[in-house]
Amino acid sequence: MKAVRFLSFLILLTATIISCSNSSANTDNTNHTILPKPGKTIIVDVHTVEEWNNDGHADCTVNYPLDELSTKIETLKAYEKVIVVCCSGNRANAAKEMLEQSGIKDVENKGAWQDIACK
Repeated sequence: MKAVRFLSFLILLTATIISCSNSSANTDNTNHTILPKPGKTIIVDVHTVEEWNNDGHADCTVNYPLDELSTKIETLKAYEKVIVVCCSGNRANAAKEMLEQSGIKDVENKGAWQDIACK
């Protein structure tokens, strides 16, 4: 009986440790998105949180609404390339200009979020 309890305890402990280690992944508070590792490409969807939640988004994007983008610039400087998308490409163009003016060199406007092919 002690062996069964001990084995149950080990299984529970292992599950807890795995759960805790997964929750410490590179996350961002915006829509609980897992960010790609710095140094790679990041795809930023700049439409509003409501549009992100209700109208759809590509699974490989993070949601940084255009009106909050300036607070994320330092985070984005860690990436080699920043791709921006939105509903039609208009806000993505404004985001591209903002990021380039802040010193981020490789920024691309891919237009509508539906045009993104997640890998």
